[in-house]
Amino acid sequence: MSTTGLVEWAYPIAESLLSEPLPRRWAHSQGVAERSRSLAPILGADADLMEAAAVLHDIGYSPDLAKTGFHPLDGARYLRDVAQADGRLVRLVAHHSCAWMEAEARGMRDELEEEFPRELPHLADALCYCDMNTTPDGTPTNPVDRVNEIAGRYGPDSLIGTFIRRAEPEILASTARVLERLAAVQRQPM
Repeated sequence: MSTTGLVEWAYPIAESLLSEPLPRRWAHSQGVAERSRSLAPILGADADLMEAAAVLHDIGYSPDLAKTGFHPLDGARYLRDVAQADGRLVRLVAHHSCAWMEAEARGMRDELEEEFPRELPHLADALCYCDMNTTPDGTPTNPVDRVNEIAGRYGPDSLIGTFIRRAEPEILASTARVLERLAAVQRQPM
């Protein structure tokens, strides 16, 4: 599948998997996609790819897809095996928001990385930025508050609470890199 029409293809899939069983997750996914549109100036030809990845990034939470309990892997497998999605899109979903660190905590890092090589770092940064600057309800936030919210929701000693605190420096670094790229584009003369 080419990236032409990718956004139009992605939304109905995400909506069908999330809107009824997980309406809050669907609201979050729509908000993450909205954030992605603000990054078009630094994404260029990959803007549609990013928006599609943003709206699909959490489909692995769908009760219909949850097989391993590790949503990046479950979502990526569905996109690859059932939806026959673009490989770059699948890899972005598989590795969104420092997923490798959570995979490591679950003893699944080798499985994740063998099945799904990482996508280009600037795209991984962009998806992390979009996810970590969006609340569970889909509204804008900042990565510090988002990390605190996640740790609070799951509990500081849970696997997710521990993972998100470990990932926090990289989440903040990803956000900083995205903001630096946006600022550089805005400084360029017309």
